[in-house]
Formats: sequence, structure tokens, C-alpha cells
Amino acid sequence: MADDPADTSLGKFVDEFLRFDTTDGNEAAAQAWFRDRLEAFGFDVYEWRADAERLAAHSSFPDDPAEIAVADRPSVGGVVEFGDPDAGRTLVLNGHTDVVPADRENWSSDPFEPVWSDGRLTARGAADMKSGVGAAVFAARDLVERVESGDLEGLNGRVVVESVVGEEEGGIGAAAAALDNPYPFDRDAAIVAEPTELRCVTATEGTVMKRLRIRGRAAHAATRWKGEDVLPHFERVRQAFFELESERGESVSHPLYDEYPIPWPIVVGIVRAGSWSSSVAGTLTAEWRFGVAPGETVDEVEAQFEERLAEVVEASDWLSEHPPDFERFTIQFEPAEIDADEPVVQSLREAMTATGHDDTDPVGATYGADSRHYVAAGIPTVVYGPGTVEQAHFPDESIDWAEVETARETYVEAAARFLQSK
Repeated sequence: MADDPADTSLGKFVDEFLRFDTTDGNEAAAQAWFRDRLEAFGFDVYEWRADAERLAAHSSFPDDPAEIAVADRPSVGGVVEFGDPDAGRTLVLNGHTDVVPADRENWSSDPFEPVWSDGRLTARGAADMKSGVGAAVFAARDLVERVESGDLEGLNGRVVVESVVGEEEGGIGAAAAALDNPYPFDRDAAIVAEPTELRCVTATEGTVMKRLRIRGRAAHAATRWKGEDVLPHFERVRQAFFELESERGESVSHPLYDEYPIPWPIVVGIVRAGSWSSSVAGTLTAEWRFGVAPGETVDEVEAQFEERLAEVVEASDWLSEHPPDFERFTIQFEPAEIDADEPVVQSLREAMTATGHDDTDPVGATYGADSRHYVAAGIPTVVYGPGTVEQAHFPDESIDWAEVETARETYVEAAARFLQSK
């Protein structure tokens, strides 16, 4: 690797990719650039767009197609072929181009002006996950070079590199590709390049998103006793939900999640109460995220929290007479898991050993990923990539560039083994 990673071909590619602000559905310009780069590199390029009506029938998305933003959001896939491609396997290297918004006040630099310092790259999307996408692109190029140079022989099959849209919104591009194959060939397996700290993730957690509305009665602060404050009612619900989280941590077990202190975490991310500082808070809205273990369904976990809420309501005269609303909103993530004996997992673990990883054992992740869409479509998918989820969505999001180069090398080795093993 060069002394300055920003001067390498991969570094320049990722640096330019990161300069596109791909928040809030604004992926089109970056995807056009990505397509142009793939074509310049010699990939056969495919493009697809999601259909909102089709996604509305999917469990991850809202039932109303109007709530699913698909306009001007192309996903792009680049294909390289080896030997007799139809006689071998097809491996997809998948990543997403969209990023979450950046609160610029909490950043020490412009989130979309990459900063290179002491072997680390800082920018929105550096870890989640444009560096991983870049590593996949250059891994496919490296594999072509190794075959053309005679370093690798007997390879048959294809490698597909994808940059999909809307992962942070439920996986718009990946779900569309899983529902309706955009390629004229079948896909045998996939690796999703999310930041896993270079660990092999074979299970991802699901998510239920629910909005709770509690109604009290507003009153003037001078006659507070005339009102019905929603906050004590919310506190009882909050306590009951976190008690259920603890119970689920004891009763729902999975061997890949033993290392987590809270294996199926919940969070109340947004709480809004009241309308005036001099009035008793008469309304409250809270938005929740509930973890779903591999082997469970979104519906099962949702029912558990609805039952616990019903117990709180039953114990309160006020809530019994004024029952809260508790409904799904936005997107839902089903959990996903594949067997460690799947060929793609074996190929990845062998590649990890070859590129110097100390630990190749499969693990589980407490977040969801686009892998679930491919698994649901019958495409075994493992998650492996540079960076850590602890940097994802954070101010001054950064990544150790050495991990990006290691991921690149590992993707090459994994693809070679996967295509050679048939």
C-alpha cells in the first residue's frame, strides 16, 4: 500500500464517492458516477429501479406505496465473467450508496469533504459504507487481473458488484433486486460489505418500529391538579417495556449473541410531550425500536410488546378509559440467518485465514442489513466488511484504511474460492 492511501486508486475512488451527499434519497448523481466508473473499468453494467406498488406488499415496507420513495433512485450492478460463466457460480458483492444525514454542528469538518489523517478516513459514509463498496469494486478488478495474468486458472462464473439505494429506508434497491432479479442469470450467494470489524456475520437481527400515542388532559400550570399528566403514564410503559427487554434477554437465546450484554435491544428514540411550557402535558408521542432475534418474526415480537402495554393499560383507570394508540410506522426488518456450512461462508472463512484474520468464527449482529432480502429470496448471504458499526451514523464517522485494504484482499480470495469450488 502507498504511504498515503488517498493517492492509491482505491483511495481516490472512495474519496470521490464520499463527496456525493447521498442523504434523503439523493443517490442519483452518485449512482450515475458509479455506473460510469464501472463501465470505464470494463464491467457489464445493469441498472434497476424499485416499484413502490411491489414493495408495498413486502413486510418491510409501509402498506401505502405513496410512503415509499422510489423516484429517481437507480441501483447499479457491475458484472465480470470468468471462463464459462454459466458453468460456474455467481457471487454478488453488495453495498449501499445512501447515507444517513449528518448534523454538521457536531462534526469537526465538512461531512462530505473527506479528511485523511494517520491512516484513517473521516467522512459521512466512510464506515457505512462507501469504503466497503469501493473495496468490492477493486476486489473484482483484482480478480480479473489475476486471471488475465495467469495467476488464477480454472475459474468459471461471475462476480457482481452492487451499489443499491435506500438501505437505510428498509433496503429499497436490494428488496427490488431480491423480488425481481435484474440480471439474466441466477445468483448463487452474496457478501454484503457492511462494517463488521472484519468479522464473519451469519445472523442479523430484526426490528419492529412502533409509534405510541398517549392522551392525557392539558390544564393550566396554576391548576395542575385539574389536568392528567401523560408523563407518569409514559414512564410506567417505558419501565414495563424495558423489563420485557430484560426478560427476553434471559428467555430468548442464540449462540451467536452470547457476547452481547443486551442481545435484543430496544430503544425509545423520539419522545414528544405537551404543547406549552405553562400547561400540563396532555399528549405524548414516542417512537420505539424493538429487536427481533433470528428465529423470531416481527409479528411475534410485536405481539409481546402489545401484550405488555395492555397490562399497563389494564392497571390504570385513566388509560383504560383513554387507551393509547400503538401502531407500526416506517420500515420493519425481519431477522436473517444462514448456516455456517454454506459454501459462501466456508469460502469467506478460508479467505479470512489466508489474509491473516485471527478469528474467523461466525458471529451475529444486533442490527439489520440488506442481507435479509437476499436470504429471503433463497440466496445465501453473509455480511463482512471493514469498519465498525460503532462509527456508523456518528459525528466524525471514520474508518481505519488498513481494514479497507484487508477487506479488498479478502473479497478477492473469497470470490476465487467460491468460484473454484464448484
